[in-house]
Amino acid sequence: MLKNKKLWGVCSVGAVIAILLANPSNSLRTSQKGLEIIGNAEGCQQRPYQCPADVLTVGIGSTQAGGQKIERNKIYTLEEIAQRWQQDLKRAEQCVNQYGNGEKMPQGAFEAMVSLTFNVGCGAMKKSTLFKLAQKGYSTALCDEFSKWVYANGKQLNGLIHRREKERALCLETSQ
Repeated sequence: MLKNKKLWGVCSVGAVIAILLANPSNSLRTSQKGLEIIGNAEGCQQRPYQCPADVLTVGIGSTQAGGQKIERNKIYTLEEIAQRWQQDLKRAEQCVNQYGNGEKMPQGAFEAMVSLTFNVGCGAMKKSTLFKLAQKGYSTALCDEFSKWVYANGKQLNGLIHRREKERALCLETSQ
């Protein structure tokens, strides 16, 4: 019997990434490196929970904002988590492409922007200074914007500070 019930329902980000990458219908531009940054920052839970921003969440950062209902008492399989995550990531990629000039961004900048968009939502990003800078083309100035996105419900969170540092570093990798 588990002594720490919080561990019950924890799943492997690596296993979900493997499922996602093995899927022949995976049409994501985000690479394994980007998936690892997003997945490791989000963590993986098979049971629904309230995230630090008080939003019902399951799997790897999947919320109902993606259009898929979350069943509070369900234990999700890794395959279900991978499917939800792929749909959520597609939405984030579409937002980056539509509002942040994503198709013209170097791979690292694109993936960093997808990670941030996945985390905070398209509505918050589409009129952001970061996306406005991206619309003018890639520059290191847009990478410097990541450090501004470290708050949840008005509180600065160490987890977001760490995540934004990784996203900024990825953004600065300019290889196509």
